Amino acid sequence: MQPLSVNEYLRQHIRTVPDWPAPGVQFRDITPLLQDPKVFRVLIDAFVHRYMDKDLRPDVVAGLDARGFILGAVVAYELNVGFVPIRKKGKLPFTTVEETYELEYGSATVELHTDAVKAGDRVLLIDDLIATGGTMMAGKKLLEKLGAQVMEGAAIVDLPELGGSSRLRAGGLPLFTLVDFEGH
Repeated sequence: MQPLSVNEYLRQHIRTVPDWPAPGVQFRDITPLLQDPKVFRVLIDAFVHRYMDKDLRPDVVAGLDARGFILGAVVAYELNVGFVPIRKKGKLPFTTVEETYELEYGSATVELHTDAVKAGDRVLLIDDLIATGGTMMAGKKLLEKLGAQVMEGAAIVDLPELGGSSRLRAGGLPLFTLVDFEGH
């Protein structure tokens, strides 16, 4: 019996919930990855080991609201770098910059404290999943407004059929993902 790759091991622990939040959607639920301490460690180590490399090591990790907070904070801790949250509009108490992006039906806005990063900081931008890429691209633009360099976007899951990863790469953001799922 061949040992599983890290990617396959993680894939086995992602739950698919059919028809949620709408009929025809196959929701990729990452919460089982977080519930089991061994699986959670494998997940975090997959990111940490990549970003320990001096060429990929960030100065700061930025996490996208909300599951990007879980991953990003732990990865930042393990790398011994700072963590900054990119939040939905109206959730941050200090002076912010904001970026609005389009959703399938409507738009959304995310914010970042103006002192979250410094000009020239190398930032790893992290979230749980890439679907259409709107949230991650908005996060990239926010960080760049403050003069930071977003060195890479990272996520557990990529849903390539929704086109987000292609849009992000075309927009100049290198990506690192652990598991791809066809369909949505």
